Amino acid sequence: MRSERGSMTIVVIGVVVLGLALATGAARLGSALVARARADAAADAAALAAADMLALGRGEDAAVAAARDTAAANGATLVRCECAGRAAEVAVTVPATGLLAAPAQGRARAEVRLE
Repeated sequence: MRSERGSMTIVVIGVVVLGLALATGAARLGSALVARARADAAADAAALAAADMLALGRGEDAAVAAARDTAAANGATLVRCECAGRAAEVAVTVPATGLLAAPAQGRARAEVRLE
């Protein structure tokens, strides 16, 4: 009959490894959700800044510049800004902030309504 001495150690090591894997996955998911929220907030602010310039009649170049500056102030990079007439549509990217995190993208649209 063989001794089962030390078999519980292997089970405990397996449980610890599984727990670490689950914790890493949860941390990565949380980091991705935070980055996505930051990207959405930066895109919203950039779109509103661009629409504000359009509402003031300062033109498309000023709207793009305002969107770029506002995105940068929120820790994002402006990827695209389509400002035409009374609407501004922007896309931004927020850099990764964690060890295993990926960059997040956000999009927003703002429209000027004069009433």
